Order: sequence, then C-alpha cells, then structure tokens
Amino acid sequence: MKIKLNRQSDQSLINQIANILAEKIRSGALEEGSQLPSIRKFSKENQVSHVTVSKAYTLLEKNRYICLEHGKGAFVRKKEQRKSIEDSKSRNYDWQLAIPDYIQRSQYMLNLAPENSIKLSSAIINPGLLPSTYLTKEINQVLQDDSQIVARYGPIQGDYEVREVIRKYLELYCQFKTISSEIIITSGVQQGIDLVARTFIGPGDIVITEAPTYTAALDVFRNRGAHIIPIPVDEEGMQTNILATLCLTKKPKVVYTIPTFHNPTGTVLSKKRRIDLLELAQRNGFLIIEDDSWNEIYFDDSLPPPNIKSMDNSGHVIYLKGFSKVLAPGCKIGVAVSNGTVHQRLLTSKSCTDLGSPLLTQKALIPFLSSNRMNKHLEKLRIALEIRRDQAIALLEKYAPEGVKWAIPKGGLNIWVTLPSSGNTDELLLKAQQSNISFLPSSACYPSEPHYNHMRISFSYLDDQKLEQGIIELCKVMELYFHEIKPNNNSV
Repeated sequence: MKIKLNRQSDQSLINQIANILAEKIRSGALEEGSQLPSIRKFSKENQVSHVTVSKAYTLLEKNRYICLEHGKGAFVRKKEQRKSIEDSKSRNYDWQLAIPDYIQRSQYMLNLAPENSIKLSSAIINPGLLPSTYLTKEINQVLQDDSQIVARYGPIQGDYEVREVIRKYLELYCQFKTISSEIIITSGVQQGIDLVARTFIGPGDIVITEAPTYTAALDVFRNRGAHIIPIPVDEEGMQTNILATLCLTKKPKVVYTIPTFHNPTGTVLSKKRRIDLLELAQRNGFLIIEDDSWNEIYFDDSLPPPNIKSMDNSGHVIYLKGFSKVLAPGCKIGVAVSNGTVHQRLLTSKSCTDLGSPLLTQKALIPFLSSNRMNKHLEKLRIALEIRRDQAIALLEKYAPEGVKWAIPKGGLNIWVTLPSSGNTDELLLKAQQSNISFLPSSACYPSEPHYNHMRISFSYLDDQKLEQGIIELCKVMELYFHEIKPNNNSV
C-alpha cells in the first residue's frame, strides 16, 4: 500500500501515516476487517523505517482504528452491524491493496443515508417545495423549440444567454456586479470546488478551512494531497485572528470558507471578519474560495452581511454559487465567478474536465431566473423553511435530554447540535440507524483530530410529520445512549 507522504511537512511521518490511514478507514476506503500490509512491507513500499510504521500502527490501535493481533498482523476494526459474510468477502480482494490509489478520503460517500431512513442527514430541500412542475414544462418547451439541443455540446464556459441572466441575478440577490465573461457555468458548487482544487492545489499545498466544514470539500482537498489546516469557528464564524497568527509562519495557498449560514454549524461570518479575511488574502497572496450556497435562505427578515466577493477589487475571491438546491437538484447548475488569469486558468481546467455543462438544463432555467417567479419562489421557500426550523427547535426544546445544546440558525438548512463532551455521535449514529434515523456526525466535518460530540441535523428535507417523528425518535435514542454511558459521564 503506497501512500503520499510530505517529507517537508512539520507533521511527523508517524502522524502522517496514522492520519492518512485513519482517513481511509473512516471513509470506507479500507473496509472493516481487512488486513493492513505488514510493517516490513509497508516500510519498504513507502521508504520509511520499521520503527516509524510500528509507531503509526500503535497510534492507530490506541485510537481504536485497527486491532493488532500478535503473529497475525493489523486488521481494520469492524463496526457493530457489519455482517460476517461481508467481512469474509472483503478478504477475497485483499490483493487489491497492492494497487496504489490517490483517494485519501470520502466521508461524503460514507455518510450517505439509506433510502428508507428518516433523513435528518440530508441538507437538501423537500421536493414539494421546489418548482419541479414548472421547470419540467420549460424543459419540454426548450425541446419543442429546438429538438437538436440534445445533439450539441454547450460552450465550455456556459451558454452566453444563461450567463447574462445569472449576471443579473447575482446583482439583484447577491449584491455584487460582474460581467458575463467572468462567469463559468458549473455542474453545481461541488464541481466548482473540484475545479479550483484541480487548478490550484497540489501535494503539500496549504489549504485553510473552517473547523468544522463541508464534508465533500474536505474530500476534494485531501484527495489533491493538500495539507489542510483547520481554523475554529465561533458564533461569528471563522476566527480570523487565529488565521492572521498562522500567516506569520505559514503560507496558505487557498482559504475555503462558507461565510453565510455555514455548513454544518449555521453560523454567519461577521462583516468585520469578512473584511479581515479579504485583507489577509491581499497581504499574504492567497485565494479565497467563497462558497455562497445559502445567502437567499435567511430567516426572521434578517439579511446576511454582503458577500466577500462584493468587496473584492483585486481578484482574490473565487465566488461559487449553486442554483440546484433551491430550484432543481437534478439540473446541477452552479457558477464560478473569478477575475484575471485565475479565471482563464479555471476555464482551461474545465475544458479538461467535462467540455461544457449540459445545455438543456441551462436553457430551462432562463425563464425562471429572469422573471418575478424566482422572487416569489424564494419568498415562499424562506417562509416554509423558517417554519420547519422553528418546529425543529421547539421539538428539541421539548424532548432533547439535559445537557444537549444547539445553535438557532438565522438561515440555511441545518442545526448544529452539541452533546456533552463525553458523548460520541459516531456511536450514537449506530444506535440511531437501528431506529431508522440518520444524521451527520461531526467526525466527518474535520480534516484531522475530529470532534466527536456534535452532529448536524437538517430540517429542510422531511415533511412536518416525518420531521417531528425523526427528532422525537432521535431524542429517545440520545436518552438511551446517555443512560448507557452514564457511569463514565458526570456531565449528563
């Protein structure tokens, strides 16, 4: 098993090996029950000493990722619910571990909920709240007007008419001006993140993220070989004073931030910190990836601060915006807005990725984005989601066990719930799944040294009845879990 080690890093080889293998185990890239290479073999393949590998394996065993069996070797620990037949089947493919890969992490895949579960884990909007019928009619109309549209590739940068409509949308709803030539159409925000990473991030490059942060973004950065440094989040978002201190000794290449209704915590980066972050980028020469997925979904008639891109006059900010979640997840339409040579390099990178986003779904959004229907849709959506948020908070207040806390989000789709420090939401998830409940455990949201006593629950996907059922059942599971760990838990 060959892995990528950074010998110039200030992190020891022992910790690098342990962290990389731990990520592979947490994300499912190494299956439970599978055998790791022997110390001798791992040492030879990765040009490190036997002692280094031995200490890394010992550290993994201490943190309960692997089990060391004398005379047999090192085995990935199995989860409670893993069937023995799956375990034996995986061993038939152990030879595949000899094939090197570059996948260090895929927490997003690992935390996908079963289809039949009550999905408190799904940060998407209930289909009944989306204008699917209208958009279906528009797609049919586009096909009637131009039946050959499915036989053509669209421009790599995106259809000009669509970019022009989106330019006006950004000016109206996101409060910043751009020109259509600075807009690239992407297949959602996720492709935008991947596009930036493919273009600007390589092995050993320093990427700063919030801690915690969006799981799928971490997957992208880790798989590019980045050295990810997390900056803690408080009630005002990323703590930019810690970032400023870090910049005295480190040289970040990219800072990834979700400043508005942060995923997963729901916090909002204050206007002062947005200005501080931009000034740090200008002084230290790094790029800011501003993931602005939720700025239209605000509650209590409380508009969020201006986005960072609106203050950027030097091209340090790459602004990512998605339309899929609030309109049609199946259309997968997003944009990346950038300036100067950064824009041209992103466009070149996109040409190597997909040769252009689908033209049909782009065209179908034009009538909606360019009319008053979008404004009315967003108004209704805000009201519906605010009601769901209030319902979720009321249920937590009524049923959550003593010691459980949460932040009330001012927008977005999620609530960040905190257990007492002795709680472990990885363990809680296993028990919740037995009751057909899913949520996102906090361990998936950290690049290293994860916190285990938080979870993200989403109120946007379920209907009122399922939301109530899911939260009440989750609170029951928490009660039982706390009862089980009570001998070791004085804080509950």
